[in-house]
Amino acid sequence: MKTGRSGHRAAGFTLVEVLVALAVMAIVAGLAWQGIDAMARSRVAGEAATQRTLALGTVMAQWSQDLQSLRPTGDMPALRYDGATLRLTRETPDGVQVVVWTLREQGWWRWASPAVARRGELQRWWEQSAQLLGNEPGTLRMLDAVQALQLAYNRGGVWTNPQSTGDLAPGGDAGAAGTGGTGGATGDAGAGAAGGASAAGGLQERLPDALRLTLSLREGDLTRIVLVPERP
Repeated sequence: MKTGRSGHRAAGFTLVEVLVALAVMAIVAGLAWQGIDAMARSRVAGEAATQRTLALGTVMAQWSQDLQSLRPTGDMPALRYDGATLRLTRETPDGVQVVVWTLREQGWWRWASPAVARRGELQRWWEQSAQLLGNEPGTLRMLDAVQALQLAYNRGGVWTNPQSTGDLAPGGDAGAAGTGGTGGATGDAGAGAAGGASAAGGLQERLPDALRLTLSLREGDLTRIVLVPERP
């Protein structure tokens, strides 16, 4: 009988043993959850970094395309920078359009006008581009978390401030905005000595050989140099 009772007790678990087993299982489960949570966080961070990299690549591709498609018209500057906003005229298959890149609310925004083939229409869009509110059709927030932006022009191997007076060259093709223009624009009212076409001398600021862009992002500084093709 004693032997039977002793064997019966050996086949079961005491309450203390059960509690110890539950405690060990809880600890193991907690460690496992921490590992899974860390893996999930790493995956989310990796996906966010990948999306950010793809966004940067897309934005830089658009930036380069705009600059490499610059189209001087002779009626207004092909490139104008005021410290926060870059305005330019670029050639498209349907004509010429005005494009604006601006830094606002820690975001880098791009606006593009419709492509036009008449100088008067292009002049109207150029003037409107200086008074954008940010909610116009064609406005896109291209990049978030942009803290600052710096731009420099290269002429003859020398980097200079784009707001300084540039080299002057003979004015471009007066009909560059299309062959159907009638009458026309006299140029940007604020061109002056620092920038646009000179009605008196037929001169306009020579396009830079290259532009250097530096964006201050949360990840650090990003610098991109874009060569500007020569225009006849």
